[in-house]
Amino acid sequence: MQVTFTPEGATVDAHDLGPLLGIIPADVPAKMRAGEITSQSEQGVDEDEGRTRLTFWYKDQRIRLICGPDGTVLKTTRITAAR
Repeated sequence: MQVTFTPEGATVDAHDLGPLLGIIPADVPAKMRAGEITSQSEQGVDEDEGRTRLTFWYKDQRIRLICGPDGTVLKTTRITAAR
């Protein structure tokens, strides 16, 4: 899985994110616009310098992607957790 970084932020393809959230990819954009899927981006510091942590919430799920500087996803976690 690859994340694209732009000056506006990080982009994850709906075909990658949908299955992680348990929904079909075509539903991802509408659910994001409606606020049903929310996200947060954090930049690493100190020993995590150059890495980005992306967190997505949908219903009772939290998906977290740890990305390298080139956008390669290094680690993915999925847990049940209310925001």
